[in-house]
Amino acid sequence: MTAHSVLIAGCGDLGIALGLRLSVAGWAVTGLRRHPEALPAGIQPIAADLGDPTSLAVLRGQRFDHVVLAGAPGGFDEAAYRRVYVDGVRNLLGVLEGEPGVLMVGSTGVYHQEDGSWVDEDSATEPRGFSGRALLEGEAALRDLAGDRASVLRLGGIYGPGRLRLISEVRAGVGCPHEPVRFTNRIHRDDAGGILQFLLERQAAGERLEARYLGVDCVPAPMWEVRHWLAEQLGVSLDDSRPLSDARGGNKRCSNRRLLAAGYRFMYPDYRAGYGALLAAP
Repeated sequence: MTAHSVLIAGCGDLGIALGLRLSVAGWAVTGLRRHPEALPAGIQPIAADLGDPTSLAVLRGQRFDHVVLAGAPGGFDEAAYRRVYVDGVRNLLGVLEGEPGVLMVGSTGVYHQEDGSWVDEDSATEPRGFSGRALLEGEAALRDLAGDRASVLRLGGIYGPGRLRLISEVRAGVGCPHEPVRFTNRIHRDDAGGILQFLLERQAAGERLEARYLGVDCVPAPMWEVRHWLAEQLGVSLDDSRPLSDARGGNKRCSNRRLLAAGYRFMYPDYRAGYGALLAAP
């Protein structure tokens, strides 16, 4: 049986985690990034920049069954976001041959809701910031170029190995006010990679994916609750007098019912399971 081939464009931490899983499963995996020297065995490296169409000429003549767009902006400014999520989508899909299935890693940052309400894949998206607007424009470009061959996975805040900022803040005693409540929607990196693998395998089996999925765990939780649970595990006290310095995530509760209905089963269904595993790791 011929192995399925996949190009992971923007093969950083999440892309590597996905690529290694697929490689073990027998897929032919190619990872594209500006500096691919650090890619592990099992992922064929290609040096190119999604924002530089000239560099992508290296892909001419190559065909892949599947493509994962997993690029991340190098900074938090409009130019960086557009370079990856808008120009990068157009540049890459403009050079690839054939009709591969395409998965784009997006973000729940496209939602504007601030009242703690529930949102799903069909909820309104009217982001006020440049980041959400660029993400939506990239999704639109993806639909224009790939049609029903494409699907977007809107991920919540990723945590996991190497993504320990919240744990570090809690160790330092940084809390947040109990009121107003601000919900956080999170996803362990291994589940983010697991969802992408799950969707790719469904696509490879000939199933048509939904246009969008929300990649979050099963329990949206108030940030105050998450921080105080971590503090209890770490045996530290928190200063709750300071407001959150970064509220870019808004205040909504994201539903993962579409993924659950499709059959995905979470390794870390809530923050307690995910952070508990990180705290228990040697």
